[in-house]
Amino acid sequence: MSIIPRFFGGRQSSVFDPFKDFPFPTYPEFSRENSAFVNTRIDWKETPEAHVFKADLPGLKKEEVKVEIEDDRVLQISGERNVEKEDKNDMWHRVERSSGKFMRRFRLPENVKMEEVKASMENGVLTVTVPKEEVKNKKPDVKAIEISG
Repeated sequence: MSIIPRFFGGRQSSVFDPFKDFPFPTYPEFSRENSAFVNTRIDWKETPEAHVFKADLPGLKKEEVKVEIEDDRVLQISGERNVEKEDKNDMWHRVERSSGKFMRRFRLPENVKMEEVKASMENGVLTVTVPKEEVKNKKPDVKAIEISG
């Protein structure tokens, strides 16, 4: 069993770490204190017209969030919430809000219009809409295969 010491308001508390002995990669820019923000949850739904991504990012301004699409149809949503400045005279009783960087990546299907992606942010909810190309209702090409033998 592993215990991680944490310091709040000059006092040390202990938190059980059940994953300490597992060989998970570590990323210094993503500390355990920030893990809730790092693991930002994003919903992805597909409608007949588009793929729609929604992320709850309370407290962030649109300038603190980046939405990018790479050539190989990868949507990347990233951002950072800065740590609140501490005053030497402050005594923290509880720290539950997370801070730090986050990044989520999604491979988009082939039927998307990458040049028409739109993003908006309202009341702390980021919405990214990726329109789909129209599917033409044409008969599939049928090719007869000759059977040898």
